[in-house]
Amino acid sequence: MSFVETRAESIQTLSSVASDAPHIMQAEDTPLINKQRSDLCSRCCQWLWGRCWRPKELKSRTITVGRLAAEKYPANVIRNQKYNVITFLPLVLFQQFKFFLNLYFLVMATSQFIPDIRIGYLYTYWGPLTFVLTVTICREAVDDIRRHQRDKEVNCQRYVRLLSDGSKESIPSSKIKVGDLIIVEKNQRVPADMVLVRTTERSGACFVRTDQLDGETDWKLRLAVPGTQKLAHDKDLFEIQATLYAEKPQKDIHSFIGTFNRIDGTPTEESLDVENTLWANCVVASGTALGLVVYTGSETRSVMNNSAPRSKVGQLDMEVNQITKVLFGAVITLALVMMCLKGFNGPWYRYTFRFILLFSYIIPISLRVNLDMGKAFYSWAMQRDPTIPGTVVRSTTIPEELGRVSYLLSDKTGTLTQNEMIFKKLHLGTVSYGTETFEEVVLHLRKAFDKQQQSEMRGLSSGKARRSELSRVLEAVKALALCHNVTPTYESNDRSENGSDEVEADQHTSQEVVYQASSPDEVALVKWTEESGLALIHRDLTTMQLRTPNGAVLNYTILQIFPFTSETKRMGIIVKEESTGEITFYLKGADVVMSGIVQYNDWLEEECGNMAREGLRTLVVAKKTLSEEQYYDFEVRYNAARMSVSERVVRVAAVVETIEREMELLSVTGVEDRLQDGVRPTLELLRNAGIKIWMLTGDKLETATCIAKSSRLVARTQSLHIFRNVVNRTEAHLELNAFRKKQDCALVITGDSLEICLQFYQHEFMEVACSSPAVVCCRCSPTQKAQVVKLIQEHTGKRTVAVGDGGNDVSMIQAADAGVGIEGREGRQASLAADFSIPQFSYLQRLLLVHGRRSYKRSAALSQFVIHRGLIISTMQAVFSSVFYFSSVALYQGFLMVGYATVYTMFPVFSLVLDKDVSSKIALTYPELYKELSKGRSLSFKTFFSWVLISIFQGGIIMYGALILFEDDFIHIVAISFTALVLTELTMVALTVRTWHYLMVLAELVSLAIYILSLILLRGYFDSEFIQTPQFLWKVSVITLVTCLPLYILKFLRRKFSPPIYSKLS
Repeated sequence: MSFVETRAESIQTLSSVASDAPHIMQAEDTPLINKQRSDLCSRCCQWLWGRCWRPKELKSRTITVGRLAAEKYPANVIRNQKYNVITFLPLVLFQQFKFFLNLYFLVMATSQFIPDIRIGYLYTYWGPLTFVLTVTICREAVDDIRRHQRDKEVNCQRYVRLLSDGSKESIPSSKIKVGDLIIVEKNQRVPADMVLVRTTERSGACFVRTDQLDGETDWKLRLAVPGTQKLAHDKDLFEIQATLYAEKPQKDIHSFIGTFNRIDGTPTEESLDVENTLWANCVVASGTALGLVVYTGSETRSVMNNSAPRSKVGQLDMEVNQITKVLFGAVITLALVMMCLKGFNGPWYRYTFRFILLFSYIIPISLRVNLDMGKAFYSWAMQRDPTIPGTVVRSTTIPEELGRVSYLLSDKTGTLTQNEMIFKKLHLGTVSYGTETFEEVVLHLRKAFDKQQQSEMRGLSSGKARRSELSRVLEAVKALALCHNVTPTYESNDRSENGSDEVEADQHTSQEVVYQASSPDEVALVKWTEESGLALIHRDLTTMQLRTPNGAVLNYTILQIFPFTSETKRMGIIVKEESTGEITFYLKGADVVMSGIVQYNDWLEEECGNMAREGLRTLVVAKKTLSEEQYYDFEVRYNAARMSVSERVVRVAAVVETIEREMELLSVTGVEDRLQDGVRPTLELLRNAGIKIWMLTGDKLETATCIAKSSRLVARTQSLHIFRNVVNRTEAHLELNAFRKKQDCALVITGDSLEICLQFYQHEFMEVACSSPAVVCCRCSPTQKAQVVKLIQEHTGKRTVAVGDGGNDVSMIQAADAGVGIEGREGRQASLAADFSIPQFSYLQRLLLVHGRRSYKRSAALSQFVIHRGLIISTMQAVFSSVFYFSSVALYQGFLMVGYATVYTMFPVFSLVLDKDVSSKIALTYPELYKELSKGRSLSFKTFFSWVLISIFQGGIIMYGALILFEDDFIHIVAISFTALVLTELTMVALTVRTWHYLMVLAELVSLAIYILSLILLRGYFDSEFIQTPQFLWKVSVITLVTCLPLYILKFLRRKFSPPIYSKLS
């Protein structure tokens, strides 16, 4: 449908709405009581359906400038809260009782309200459950209140709205509507998606920072609509008759299709694209902007791109959950065995349930609390580690994942490299200049401009004769100084408007210049031209100024700019030199596309390959001189293509391609992206730790290969297999077979070939790739990066960690089991989306080999000890019940049951989070120790069943020992067995500890002191006279010794004859 037809349809729709307005108003004025009930119900149902379930339809819109939109659009509010006052408690409780452990204890605790199956006091079951739920509810409430406060702060930010009489009013962000004219000051956040209609700069230019939107820290140039920028005053916007068409809301932040139509006076139609927009959450970096709101709330680009990250659950949590289910099976089995021995007589189901309640402590409710508190401690320790300052843990639920990593997937630019570009090489075909010979370029430029002043270079610049080295250097450097999107900014913004160019140039000489551009490559090139003598001193929407080595100023008019895109892989500009009137089209881009655009030559491909092997990022620079007739013909066709509403991008590209033919090749540039500090030793250390490293990058194959070698991603002893480009199934099959025959060989593959392999041979490709020591995927899209992560997880079942620094790495980071973001030059988007944030790549070695190791080992020991604590008391209960005629009576009543898992044993057991098997120095010196962790042997069914046997042995010894040694009263059994139980737990913690910490000793002593105090004060549970006798002391000592001494002997023998690897190093 053409734009005219769309406009006609919109006008017709508006007319029909206007004609129906009296009827609508009449219906509104009708009292509700007179309406039919069926009609009311029908409307309510339709409203509820549309509000809650019907998918929302996104529509394009035509907005009249200066008037609010008639249609209803989403409110401009940001809401990140999970709950409201009504839903908070139900949803939090649902989230908690979704877990098997909590649901099980809820059923157990609720059953205590039934008198027939009540075991003891209500608080013995409800106390621990209430404590766990209270901690969780408070944590969720605090988190949600913080989210609400952040939302409120954003929604209440004040903005200035322009009114029809020219006055201004201050309104909160939440009150902004489609059609409003909003003024955004410098350093202020843009509150909604807007089209830029006016700026304080006469040229209509405005810079914005988009780091919170796309992760890029460089400033972006935005342009006001020419038809509104040329108005005398802001209030004139309400006096003109104009409409603005905007496409339906899209996710793509890099494109926009719209048109501006002025109906009064001489009708004009102007094309709008992404350069005319201000997206929500951008920040205005220069001047003041006046924007027309086109999208609000949930229809803004930033909100539409917010995808909820998957909720990550650690493998250790899943293993604990499996063990919990086994324990539940043990509870049911034990209860049924007791019933079989007792006999199914009388109300057997009541007795069965009482036995289930008695043995319910096999599944410890404190397990989840202990693990969560442990994780919080590990996260705190990571952030407080002085050797890795600046580390931030954003997800405290998965620190153990860092201890079991098998695959590390890393971005290249900004992650392995610094994203700090340095110009290294300029090749002109016959001569090459490097860092050592750049002085020659400076001398050539001085000579060239001196001769040009004397009018001796006129003939040489025509290109007809064979050009001298001097002119080739001049043309190459001039092309680099003009073909870019860089804008120089100065500390002082006060510019002399009436001064001459020379005066202005002199002013800039004394000021420090800062170059702003969306690409660090372009900044590196422009900085180098300045160092060479040809400096960019001023740029606005339509003009550019260069200062020559001899101080003269060259003025250029910018006629057209063709920005770089990932599809075209090139950037172009058409400029007109004011002094000569010469129109020149400059183009620079990747060699893969430029080789088909420039004139035939025999050196381009070879030199690009050489530079790539040196690890340099290459750009091919070319030019074409246009006559005025050629340019005006192109301009007419280009403007027509830009006005099209449908297939605009395709039509514009087709027109631009008509002048991208037979261009003159000027030079090839090489820019170095430096490796980050400590990248080589870190990668080598991680590889020795058994971690396979994959590099996923959007860069070209040659550069990626060179960085892989220079960073030691590929070991010196390993060879490289470059997977050739394949386009069909047969080629993919042959190439896979060729790679399968190679041993200990790293794989390099492009994104296109990867797509073909995954389409036809997904399983086979993943098999050979995962067996390779290292893999480099170049020309990868963000979606492909996330896809590779998921395929590794599915194919191997191993744990993955993804590392990146830019917005294009977010999907990969969120897909991995643990995501690590690096705060780099590309902004904080990856850092904010990651589970862990670090300032530099080298911190990974300590994060994984030290903190990851300790988190996993400690959590495994803690979870098994908490389970042991429940198993031993349940074993004692089973022995007690079986001895006393299978009675379903609790061995320990009231506070003893609660105190056992809390005040008596909690501190020593939790102090295991301070234990460490090896020092950080040994962990980093011998990274091979890390290999054992990926096998998951610290917490497995084997270790679990060994703890079950220990619990049965110790529980049986304590209970039978107490029964044999007790003499007079039942209370003596309780005193002897419970004291032996507590002392056994404290001794077992001491036997488990590998490296003592002063807090561990303190925890043991405090717990022992609390228990001794309890023996004295709790006269209802203990016979105060009996516990003071020598008989009590020797009986408890003998039982404790019998329970712990055999285990100590076994541990000693094992360390003597089959020591663990780490003990040999210690």
